[in-house]
Amino acid sequence: MARLSLSKSSLSRESRQLKTFERFLPSLDMKRRQLMAERAKVAAARQAIEAQMAALRARVSSQLPMLANREVRLDRLVTLKSVRLGRENVMGTRLPLFEGMEVAVRPYGFLARPHWVDRVVEALTAMLELEVRLRVEQRRAALLEEAVRKVTQRVNLFEKVLIPRSRENIKRIRIYLSDAERAAVVRSKIAKAKRSREGLA
Repeated sequence: MARLSLSKSSLSRESRQLKTFERFLPSLDMKRRQLMAERAKVAAARQAIEAQMAALRARVSSQLPMLANREVRLDRLVTLKSVRLGRENVMGTRLPLFEGMEVAVRPYGFLARPHWVDRVVEALTAMLELEVRLRVEQRRAALLEEAVRKVTQRVNLFEKVLIPRSRENIKRIRIYLSDAERAAVVRSKIAKAKRSREGLA
């Protein structure tokens, strides 16, 4: 760290810096709070998706017990073809946004397969969409967590390091300048007294 210059120009520079830090800190803190609120929304969205997935599993197991029949081949019946993602800017953090997806349904003969296969296709498609949405929300959560961590570091840097250091530097400079001014007054009085004594002698 550079040695602190104890001068009026240094005092002016430190005062300007302190004002800048104090003006910038509230906006940083606001950004942190908004990112944390967005992170909470994402956590709620993830929980909602997980609840929907659990409900879908329960519904499938109760309505389609015939899935236990291994003679009906259902492997790779529904596959994910593509996912469309958008971008959302939240306080300078670019987050993915689920916009849609395409699935491919392997052709199956309506007469060769049981009638309930159509409901299985619907359930698999719904589960695939929920899984994709969950992954997108997990990615959003990871990006927001990183953004909150960085902004929190900056807030701490301002609150715990830069602002206290500037205040301490201003205090040191003011004390030094005050002492120097007092010493100059004392020297001036001593010199005046000495001149008056020499004038009398």
